[in-house]
Amino acid sequence: MSLAENLKAYREQKGLLQKEVANNVGVHPSNYSKMEKGERDVSIEVADKLAAFYGVTLDELVHMEGALPNEITIEDKSISERLKLIQKLEEEDKKAIFRIIDSMLTKAKFKDFFDKNVASL
Repeated sequence: MSLAENLKAYREQKGLLQKEVANNVGVHPSNYSKMEKGERDVSIEVADKLAAFYGVTLDELVHMEGALPNEITIEDKSISERLKLIQKLEEEDKKAIFRIIDSMLTKAKFKDFFDKNVASL
């Protein structure tokens, strides 16, 4: 379905008139009518307001048929939780942690590089 068709479908699901939706998102009713007919482009700002009004994401507003991009899932939530805790630390402590991490990553990259290049000798 097109964005225009999605706008109409969401409005009809809620049992609303075009005028009601237009007034809630701050556009002229005739402009909203043209958006539903595909005769007028929907700005990002208006699309964002429409998504909020309908309680959906912009992706859902545009891709109503379920052809949404796959969500990214974090397999190791403990890492994510740790990163959130690090963000709460004082700036000096965060810098110290990131220096340690950078040092370890550099060491690992050097080891990989060394192993690949020495193995080819």
